[in-house]
Amino acid sequence: MGTVSLQGRSILGLEDFKAGEIERVLDVAAQMKRIVLSGNKKKDYLKGKSIVTVFSEASTRTRSSFELAGKYLGADVVNITKSGSSMTKGESLRDTLLTVSAMGTDAVIIRNSSEGAALFASKVKSPKVKTPLIFNAGDGAHEHPSQTLLELFTLREAGKKIKEMKYAIIGDILHSRVARSDIYGFTKLGAEVHLTGPRTLVPKKLEAMGAIVDDKLEDALKDADAINILRIQLERAAGGFFPTTREYARLWGINRERLALCKPDVAIIHPGPMNRGIEISHDVAYDEQSWIQEEVRNGVAVRMALLYLTLTEGKDIETDY
Repeated sequence: MGTVSLQGRSILGLEDFKAGEIERVLDVAAQMKRIVLSGNKKKDYLKGKSIVTVFSEASTRTRSSFELAGKYLGADVVNITKSGSSMTKGESLRDTLLTVSAMGTDAVIIRNSSEGAALFASKVKSPKVKTPLIFNAGDGAHEHPSQTLLELFTLREAGKKIKEMKYAIIGDILHSRVARSDIYGFTKLGAEVHLTGPRTLVPKKLEAMGAIVDDKLEDALKDADAINILRIQLERAAGGFFPTTREYARLWGINRERLALCKPDVAIIHPGPMNRGIEISHDVAYDEQSWIQEEVRNGVAVRMALLYLTLTEGKDIETDY
């Protein structure tokens, strides 16, 4: 399966990933999915390892899938949320990390509203305590590497060839950590990445990362092989980025009529949670070309692959389940 090794590496973002490393994760994720679909999900590949999730932002899919990924592989997993921890008493992120590190933790999975939080976490060290690996589960509007990896894995399962595909990302690019990781991940594998949405939400500067910014939705959708419909972050809508959600749905919402501009076998993905009726219509959300629910299942497999490859030597695993 190759000799690419990620052992002992923190997963902070896809900006510093090589194409071969991404492919390695996707290949191992395919093996891990067989475990997820099997009648015996409990393995011991990470037996004796301890994992802590530290989430200061709300999450359903990412936190749950990382937790299940660790448990399916035999690790002990503990969840820490801001509301249920000393962070509500003013404890700093640094002190929280030092505390969980002192408990012998092998990996810390962090979600934080500040860009660069994961990188900061990876540099928090103590001379008397082993520093755990850090997994970025979303840091502000910076990156969300495991989300992009599960999207790549999902599209590969959908029969899509990533190299030279036209991949369109629609919506709130400005605040999206998924979009930034997507640009890194998809372009490294040879895809043509298009960005579109209201001008207030699509920074032109992202073209410097290798993406193409389309002012017209139709240009981005035309002959697209896959589209990623981003959540409109309603908590930020009051900032005046667009007039109303109704206006957004009329001008930028993906419905069946607009979907017809894409290739007939276009794959539809969405990082969730969905605002049905705003950025995506009900019928498109549940269209036969939609892979949105499969993304959730694939998220567990991809995060199992990341934990396995970084916390072990990453040897090939048994496949007769």
